Amino acid sequence: MKLLQHASTATSAADGGRELGAEFAPQFRESVRLYLEHFDELGIPAETVRIIAERSHASLTAWAPGLAAETEAIAASTGIELWQLASVGARTEILGIAPARSAECSTAVFTGGDTAPETMQTWDWHEFLVPEGLMRAYVSEAGLNVKLFTEFGTAAKIGVNDAGVGLHFNILSHVSDSDVGGVPVHAVARRVLDEAGSLDDAIRIAQSATVSASTVLTVFESTAAGSRAASLELSPAGMAIVQPGPDGWLFHTNHFLDPQLAQGDTMPDSAESVQRYEHLDGVRATLAGLTPVQRAAAACGIEGDGAVICIRPDDSLPRLDQWQTLLTISVDVPGFALDYFAGDPAEAAAEGMSRL
Repeated sequence: MKLLQHASTATSAADGGRELGAEFAPQFRESVRLYLEHFDELGIPAETVRIIAERSHASLTAWAPGLAAETEAIAASTGIELWQLASVGARTEILGIAPARSAECSTAVFTGGDTAPETMQTWDWHEFLVPEGLMRAYVSEAGLNVKLFTEFGTAAKIGVNDAGVGLHFNILSHVSDSDVGGVPVHAVARRVLDEAGSLDDAIRIAQSATVSASTVLTVFESTAAGSRAASLELSPAGMAIVQPGPDGWLFHTNHFLDPQLAQGDTMPDSAESVQRYEHLDGVRATLAGLTPVQRAAAACGIEGDGAVICIRPDDSLPRLDQWQTLLTISVDVPGFALDYFAGDPAEAAAEGMSRL
């Protein structure tokens, strides 16, 4: 995955959308093409894709009109049909009606006391769907400076704002996921980054969204009094808040940790998700007090590039079952920065990380 950057001083989401569309029209068009092909390859009828996309965009318009206006501005400036661009923004909601095939992403966050948050995440996905990703810097409509990583067409994935709030993002799968077209979970992440001045704000924002697909936002704050974190497990059945352990570490992969929501977990390869979670738990004593590059190396542990959190595609499998760690990223909340590498943690440790 190649990472592109965009910095904006637009004062509205719609103006920012027009900027993005003007600069990255080929990337948005390619993202739409690839995802529509992917939905078809998964056996999701085109009309179903359109219905869910339109329903989700309507939900977004009611819940966050500025973000809906941004999508509409991108579509207008690129010549993409609105429902098609909205299908990428609601890609989790559309994928949620197909049988889940595997898991993605491992997150580790350390908070507590007078320490600043220390974080790391791997983003595991299909490289054929995301040949290029986007690193954005902009001013939100609420007046916060924001930096984030996302795909072309999704509102947000991982990021930080200058109010002292950061966020990581992992997909989940639940029996209550449906085709009703709720607020896109990527938009929930975006609104947290755009508006939240605290962890409590983030919880309030997430609770206000009616979703139709599941995900977990691990949100953390840094203040003069110290730092806090929580994983907000979202599902149509409700939201659960998972707290860090007594030592301050909070890990999340792709299975529900809340006991009640876990009863409806439908991730097919939950054992692999548990294995990644247990790997992070096994190296927890070595992760704190490090630079992002050092943390990437420590997260791999003695297994190095063979660690279970370093996902590489298996060419013997159909491409739908080929997963890869496309990004390793750390959020520096006090420094209002993202440290990242387009690859797995072992590669990041060997080659170094860039900073936005």
